[in-house]
Amino acid sequence: MDLKICWLYHDIMDLYGDKGNMLVLRKRCEDRGIQVIIDTLSIGQECDLSSYDILFLGGGADKEQMILISDLLARKDNIQKAMEEGSFVLLICGGYQLFGQYYINAHHEKIEGLKFFDYYTDTGENGRRCIGDIAISCDIDGNTYTVVGFENHGGQTKNVNSTLGKVLHGFGNSFEGKQEGFYNGKVLATYMHGPLLPKNPEIADFVIYKGLKKRNPNIRLQDLQPLDDTLELKAKQAMLKRLNILK
Repeated sequence: MDLKICWLYHDIMDLYGDKGNMLVLRKRCEDRGIQVIIDTLSIGQECDLSSYDILFLGGGADKEQMILISDLLARKDNIQKAMEEGSFVLLICGGYQLFGQYYINAHHEKIEGLKFFDYYTDTGENGRRCIGDIAISCDIDGNTYTVVGFENHGGQTKNVNSTLGKVLHGFGNSFEGKQEGFYNGKVLATYMHGPLLPKNPEIADFVIYKGLKKRNPNIRLQDLQPLDDTLELKAKQAMLKRLNILK
């Protein structure tokens, strides 16, 4: 088996070590003998996104989002085609915001989104931000996970009709909502940096599985060869204990 990944705007949207997500996907595939190709795509480059199994768009500040938005909007039809044909999409922070209706940034400028989903993002009042460690409980495709990470965003994402998980510690989509991220079976979007996948190997494997499923429709999550995640899981448990989620 092989897996093709396209990392969108790798040179612009790479906040808080989001490139670590790509490194983890590559390593976990290689450890299983899965051939993996990770291509990058930046402004003005031509590419058929529907030819990829996974699309990844990381986080970036307001300035970076303003720089790329015209190019991203021009790719809307191609991204739609990719999703319709089974490409799995992973979005972090700014990438999450841009797939919604719009984002009102810290300067109260409106950045139009791709409008694939009903959610929208306003800016926090008086410069207030959601910052710090975060842990959530989520059930995705019948699999229950506790996921940890780091969040730092002023944006308040609202009207999310299919959330990724329930906040155990931290903020999530907004100050008061106690819900985090978005998941609809084809797109996993979250505010969790850290980066996300090195801290949560089970989510990394879930993303790999969803990507492989595009061209291997009969594959099951349990078909992935188990890897030794002892150190990663110990680190997660230590964080959960520090946050008083595990006793």
